[in-house]
Amino acid sequence: MTKPVTPHRSDFARSEETTRQQRNQLASNLKRHKAPNEALLARRRTLLRWAKWVLPGTALLLLVSIAIWPEVDRLIHAGSASLRDLTKIHVENGSLVGATYRSVDEHNRPFMITAQSVHQIDQERMDLVSPVADIINQGNNWVIVSSRKGVYMQHANLLDLTGEVTLYRNDGLMIRSPVADINLKQGVIASDMWVRAEGPFGVLDAKGFVLSQHDGIAQFRGPGRIILNDDHKTDTPEGKSS
Repeated sequence: MTKPVTPHRSDFARSEETTRQQRNQLASNLKRHKAPNEALLARRRTLLRWAKWVLPGTALLLLVSIAIWPEVDRLIHAGSASLRDLTKIHVENGSLVGATYRSVDEHNRPFMITAQSVHQIDQERMDLVSPVADIINQGNNWVIVSSRKGVYMQHANLLDLTGEVTLYRNDGLMIRSPVADINLKQGVIASDMWVRAEGPFGVLDAKGFVLSQHDGIAQFRGPGRIILNDDHKTDTPEGKSS
C-alpha cells in the first residue's frame, strides 16, 4: 500500500514571526477602516436628501434653458441691432445728432419726430434743429410737418415749430407758415400767423389755421383770400374759413 503524498504549500511554511507581522497588518487595516459613527451617517443621509432634490432640479433647469434659448438668442440679436442703430447716433457738444422719437397719440396712432440735432435743456424741454414730424391720422392718411427749428416738450407731447414751417398732407394739401404748434397727443396743428395753403382746389391765404387730424377739419382764420382752380368741379379743402 502506497503512502499518500502530502502536498507542499509554501504559505503553510510561514514562520511564527511572519504570521505575527501579517496579523498586526490586518489589525491596523481594520483600525483605519472602522465603521462610521452616527454623526457621519447623519451627514451622509443629509447629502443624499439634498441630492434627490438638487439633481432633478438641475436637470429641469437645463431643459428649461434649452427650451427658452431661441427666445434669448432673439433678444440678444435684437439688442445687437439696437446697439448698431445707436452707433449711428453720436453726441457733439452736449447735443444728440440724428435723433428719432416715436410714440402714439390718444387714438393709438403712431407719430415720429426726427431732427438733425437735439439739445436737451431740462427734463421737459428739448431744442431741435431741422425737426420733421410724421403723423398718421384717421384712415391711415399721413401728414409731414417740417421747419428750421423747434421746441419739443416731451411729457406734454407739444411741438412748437418756427422758421419756414411746411405742412404736406398725402391728399396734396400744402400749408406754409412762419410758425406752427402741434399737439401730438390730440393730433391738432395750429398757427396764429399768416398762412398759405395750396392744393388741388387752388390757393388760400389767411391769418391763421387750425387742422384737426382726428376730426378731419381744417379751419382758416380771416380775413383771407382764396383762388379756386375750378369753382364748379373742384371742392375746397375739407373745412371752413372764418
